[in-house]
Amino acid sequence: MNARSDRTPAPAAVPRHELIADAALALLAERGMRGLTHRAVDEEAGLPQGSTSNVARTRAALLEAAVRRLAEREMAVLTARERPAAARAEAGSGAEDAGAAVAEALSLALHRYLSRHRELLLARYELALEATRRPELRAVYDRAGRAFREPMAAMLAAAGSADPERHAMNMVAWCDGILFSCTAGQFHAAVPTRAALRTSCAELLDGMLRR
Repeated sequence: MNARSDRTPAPAAVPRHELIADAALALLAERGMRGLTHRAVDEEAGLPQGSTSNVARTRAALLEAAVRRLAEREMAVLTARERPAAARAEAGSGAEDAGAAVAEALSLALHRYLSRHRELLLARYELALEATRRPELRAVYDRAGRAFREPMAAMLAAAGSADPERHAMNMVAWCDGILFSCTAGQFHAAVPTRAALRTSCAELLDGMLRR
């Protein structure tokens, strides 16, 4: 591997703590948890030895930095205008419009993950498994996840859900299943089209909302 891969932003492009966290995510995706060391992060980021230790002294601190950066980058998969709340405002305020906006935005996000951001998915799976063994990381991981789960419940409530919390769990589980199956599971060989993802999402929403 080159000292600085094309996946990791150059030092001048981002603050050092972000550069280090991005390098950690790249290593998790390529080498797994065993390949994540402070020295390897320094090399991946193209920084002098010891730089990562100055920002995240312990392995726990490095993992927590990776989780926080992962959440930031995942939030950026869709622009603010592409997220369901903005799409719903443009489409109208009715429940049917809200449901259509959710299907549109989720299918776009899923397709982008699978076609452009596979590295983030692999890093997420590594961190999720590690969080099952580290209570302190579990707390950070769960806190980051609420930034996605809570808006999902609100969007489904706007779409007419009679049980937004339960339906949010179902929708998040479906999205996670699609992402895992198409990244590391039985359907990894081909990325579903956005149209196919939108249709499946709409079918799931229709079943939950009983239209």
